[in-house]
Amino acid sequence: MKEKCSECGGTGARESSIQKCPECKGSGKPKSMNLMELSEKDVNSFLKGSSVCEKCGGSGEVEVKDPCPSCGGEGFLYSCDLCGKSIDHLIDGREICKSCNEVKVVHMLDDSCDMNELSVGKYYHAEVNNLASFGAFVNLNSNLRGLIHSSNIKAKLEPRERLIVEINEIRSDGKMDLLPRSVGEHKVVEVEKEMPVRISSELKDYVGKLVRIEGEVLQVKQTGGPTIFVISDEGGVIPCAAFESAGERAYPDIDSDMVVSLTGEVNLRGEDLQLEVKSMKQLKDERGKTVRERIDRILDQRAEPYDIEFLVKSQVLEDLRPAMKDVARIIKKAILRSRPILLRHHADADGMTAGVAIEKAILPLIREVNGQDGEYYFYKRSPSKAPFYEIMDVTKDISFALEDADRHDQKLPLVVMVDNGSTEEDVPAMRQALIYGLDMVVVDHHHPDKVVDDYLLAHVNPAHVGGDFGQTAGMLSTEVARMINPDVTEQIQHLPAIAAVGDRSEADEAYQYIDLVSSRYSLENLQDVALALDFEAYWLKFNSGRGIVNDLLNFGDSARHKQLVDLLCEQARAMMDEQLEACMPNVKSQQLPNGAIMNVLDVENYAHKFTFPAPGKTSGEVHDRICRKNEGKPIVTIGYGPDFAVIRSRGVKMNIPEIVRQLHEEIVGGGVNGGGHLVVGSIKFVGGMRKKVLSKLVEKIGQYEVDTEI
Repeated sequence: MKEKCSECGGTGARESSIQKCPECKGSGKPKSMNLMELSEKDVNSFLKGSSVCEKCGGSGEVEVKDPCPSCGGEGFLYSCDLCGKSIDHLIDGREICKSCNEVKVVHMLDDSCDMNELSVGKYYHAEVNNLASFGAFVNLNSNLRGLIHSSNIKAKLEPRERLIVEINEIRSDGKMDLLPRSVGEHKVVEVEKEMPVRISSELKDYVGKLVRIEGEVLQVKQTGGPTIFVISDEGGVIPCAAFESAGERAYPDIDSDMVVSLTGEVNLRGEDLQLEVKSMKQLKDERGKTVRERIDRILDQRAEPYDIEFLVKSQVLEDLRPAMKDVARIIKKAILRSRPILLRHHADADGMTAGVAIEKAILPLIREVNGQDGEYYFYKRSPSKAPFYEIMDVTKDISFALEDADRHDQKLPLVVMVDNGSTEEDVPAMRQALIYGLDMVVVDHHHPDKVVDDYLLAHVNPAHVGGDFGQTAGMLSTEVARMINPDVTEQIQHLPAIAAVGDRSEADEAYQYIDLVSSRYSLENLQDVALALDFEAYWLKFNSGRGIVNDLLNFGDSARHKQLVDLLCEQARAMMDEQLEACMPNVKSQQLPNGAIMNVLDVENYAHKFTFPAPGKTSGEVHDRICRKNEGKPIVTIGYGPDFAVIRSRGVKMNIPEIVRQLHEEIVGGGVNGGGHLVVGSIKFVGGMRKKVLSKLVEKIGQYEVDTEI
């Protein structure tokens, strides 16, 4: 094998020094000249005194180079084609070492080879195809067949018998006369057709032509006809069809995650390209490692996020930029490697806008890499009812992922969690996910617990850089989406404003995002969309509802968007009014030692169940109504049931995650857990300890400082 010397770059020499020209002694003038050998032009030049030394060109200096010590001045390094050892020179023009030259060589042709790779007098592995009265037809590969005449057959041959043959003659019509040979000890050399390696993104220019690609097998799908190998290289992904017989697995030794060299003809299948496989083999050892490293290096470059300017001015976002780029990079890398994406988000306005922002950014890339139907195999969005990754969620995700891996030979997915995933409540589900190899990234604004970072590849949370829940998941995810695919900016720039209104953010970023789209959406419009999303999320349950959600977010027909939002808001407000009509008379209020007004409501007994609004939303609406009646006063509202409590607060500097940890430690047998934001959250406990838990909860809230400037 011949390779350009890396030491000298193929020049055969390396620069040594600049020295005085030995020909002209540094003068730059020729030492002597034969006028009879000069042309008329040169004579005129000479007579004018402008002739120069030929060696130095008139500079008086020459560059003196020493031969490259690595290649001995040849510019190339040679290694034996058979054993791979380094060699100093060619033997009879062949790249082969002395020891291998003394051993018989038998060539094994792959299916890409044709007559151009054959030579008279060389030995080849062959297989008997069929027998005739005048001899035996044998195959050198699937394309090349020759005849062993009966006069040269000394022993009986059987169909499919393997043997070694020598090419005796290649006729002008392409027919070959072969001789059976017994060669004893020998070396086997695999022969491929000499052709450059192409990358998948170039193949549109080679339709109908034979090409070679090298890449990683992502997927093997057996159809009723051919076997489909999905190959990934630095240019993208290309499906490759190999046919043995109907429904029979072709190349059974080739499986997912292997690095292969593949030769095939480029064809169009509808609008998508496909390779019809002629030959394929696994690349092992150093060659396979080199190809894999080359692909990874190029994919890392292609997965690099865009360095965008954020839609608003925010120091928190700037400080989060490295973490956001990490998430964007991991998502892009997964898409480029055809790894399925599972997007999990909280089922409320903030979570839905966060999820849809990422969705709009990645779907075009998934289609580009995996074809127009790629999104149906490589993407899924699922809402979570709780603001954390529940055991029920991960159980479904693992089950579906394993089924897809078995049915479609897919890799297990990358789980992208938005508006959940930051708290200790997520850990049990995360531990299950890791057992099955589901990698996870998180974009969230719930108050984070450090322990979750042990289970994540990347984690975006404003609390990590001094921010808080006011920088909502919808805002953060929109900016991450733009890092992945900035072309969707115009399409999704209204989503952060909806998220801000839906999560009642009072952060400076919220007002900037709202102002950014004020020419298209009034504050009332944004509030209506957020309410419609919350209302629809309740009825969708665990369904993503992509079509309906797209209409609510105005990604389709604007007239239908307005009609749908108006209708859902009308229905939602009617149901909330009915709920509050039942609830408000049953709210009990008291003043806490810190001056805050505490309001409690038993939502189990004094609110409609199994309908909109749910207990959390009901508690929030009760809290808002009480706040409007008590302007300027610190208010805390608790809506409780048999084994849970929902907390809403205004003007009390409390820390719900810290309260939950204290209750868990102090109330033995209470089974207290939960979390959320600092002043908005929920807790769960065992029903028999409800009275003790709620009493202790109220006691702790009464100890927090209140804000006198509301």
